[in-house]
Amino acid sequence: MRGDGIRARKALGQNFLTDRSVLSRIAALVSAGAGERILEIGPGKGALTSYLAEQAGQLVAVELDNRLVPLLRGSFSGNPSVTIIEGDILDLDLRETLGRYGTPPWKVAANLPYNISTPVLFRLLDARDLFSRLVLMLQKEVGNRLAAGPGSKEYGVLSVLFQLHFDVTREILVRPGSFHPVPKVDSVVLLFVPLAQPRVDVGDEDYFRRVVKASFAMRRKTLWNCLKGGALGVPTDGIRDVLARCGIDEGRRGETLSLHEFASLTKELMAAGGSL
Repeated sequence: MRGDGIRARKALGQNFLTDRSVLSRIAALVSAGAGERILEIGPGKGALTSYLAEQAGQLVAVELDNRLVPLLRGSFSGNPSVTIIEGDILDLDLRETLGRYGTPPWKVAANLPYNISTPVLFRLLDARDLFSRLVLMLQKEVGNRLAAGPGSKEYGVLSVLFQLHFDVTREILVRPGSFHPVPKVDSVVLLFVPLAQPRVDVGDEDYFRRVVKASFAMRRKTLWNCLKGGALGVPTDGIRDVLARCGIDEGRRGETLSLHEFASLTKELMAAGGSL
């Protein structure tokens, strides 16, 4: 792959993955058969793209860095199944963009910079019906949050919202030496497999998200302190009654609640007059 003279841009959070063993393992996780479609987010210099192009029926790679786009287009000009799009994944309408190249389902491969990982994750979550599999490399800290269970210090909003709709598993630990330039932290590759139905019935999902975010808004505070004040549409004096009906002690913290308890809490808050 050409382009060794192009240096990573710190402002874009770029660290190019160069470890062939890790690259081949990520491609194997994507596991695209003949005729299948892959969306690659942030192909960089095209190291992973080369592996994915060997297996995909259609590969669409979205790259923000305008220095790398000509390199990528030149490298894959002889492969009609590869399309390079110059743009910001956060600005693209995924449904409309991918619709130009084929019908769902798509698989996703991405090495997400820390500075945009959370907004990209939410974009993928909201477009989850387009995908059959997501293979995402993130900083270890973020990856741990996504796969964490109740009661752990990593458990939070991302854990709850993604585990509602996906099976999330940690697959590959990636050390700093696998990248150039070498980052200061470990990374992890996670596999997300969408569920046919939400893991639990949460009622109104927009309101569910508000409840979850409110519950983690002040991690050192009790659930009662996080939820009181009427921001969820339920008067403060009604929050205690809601928690009691759910069998949730008001002294607990949000990070101790299971997905089922968050679902129950959401429904009871809605029944008590909660509104968006």
